[in-house]
Amino acid sequence: MIINLIRHGKTKGNSQKRYIGRTDEPLCEAGISELNNICYPLCDVLAVSPMKRCIMTADIIYPHMEMIICPELTEIDFGSFEGKNYIELSGNADYQKWIDSGGTLPFPGGEDLTSFKNRSIDGFMKLYSELPKNCKLSLIVHGGTIMSLMEHFSFPASSYYDNQCGNGHGFIVDFDGKNMRRTGEI
Repeated sequence: MIINLIRHGKTKGNSQKRYIGRTDEPLCEAGISELNNICYPLCDVLAVSPMKRCIMTADIIYPHMEMIICPELTEIDFGSFEGKNYIELSGNADYQKWIDSGGTLPFPGGEDLTSFKNRSIDGFMKLYSELPKNCKLSLIVHGGTIMSLMEHFSFPASSYYDNQCGNGHGFIVDFDGKNMRRTGEI
């Protein structure tokens, strides 16, 4: 199966380098404009996170396609860091502990990385099990969701942070049910 892993377009919070996980903000004007300047691959099936930024991105990229909404593919819950950027969190003891852990500690009042990764992987595999294996799938999701899927399924192996992508961009992969082989970038 060919899968287009696409990160949603830019939001105001993304522009300000804020931790935007569960905040359901729309795309900003710059984000909409950027999406209109990228050539996206065609697909047979479109699946999205239920967040406004993903649904708006899907409406722009694939305006006439029906969407499958996948709640499990929602971004990580950043807890007390939600809506803040690194400048605002500077001096916060919990933030410093999280930084010192290499991002492995749970977000205070939010989600831990392992649970988030497992949720993303389980949601993706549930979706995959319901689709024809010869279809072309576009997933419009979050940066963390893409990083989780690529870390788990990439062949050759890669780490979570090796798979970052910009807003409106992502990866084209060939998925055989066990491994994702990157064949291109968006």
